[in-house]
Amino acid sequence: MKEFKQVILVRKDLNMSTGKTAAQVAHASLGVLTNSMHTDDVNHYEFKSYEAATKFTVWLNGSFTKIILGVESEAQLLYFTSEAKRLGMLHTLITDEGRTEFKGKLTHTCLAIGPEQSDVIDKLTGKLSLLK
Repeated sequence: MKEFKQVILVRKDLNMSTGKTAAQVAHASLGVLTNSMHTDDVNHYEFKSYEAATKFTVWLNGSFTKIILGVESEAQLLYFTSEAKRLGMLHTLITDEGRTEFKGKLTHTCLAIGPEQSDVIDKLTGKLSLLK
């Protein structure tokens, strides 16, 4: 069985605090899950597609790998967003409301891509470095 992972890209140019970065990464990871689901009522959630359900099932029952990578700018983050969309990958772009660190300005902070097959996601993000 193929390995699946999720990659989360974080803007380095924002110099977010450690806590802010952690919160934005968590929002992104969960955002892909919640955006892949719908509900008819409060207690019943379903995946929007069989493909999303399969990817999440394999990932959650496997290594549940998450890799956090850095990008240099908003433009680079938006490039990866458009590429993930073009390639049909599950993804979620996080836009912070600016209540704590961005002085009330809406700011794109990070992007989660996947879960997706590791070899497929590496073709898109494999040249990026781990966030430090």
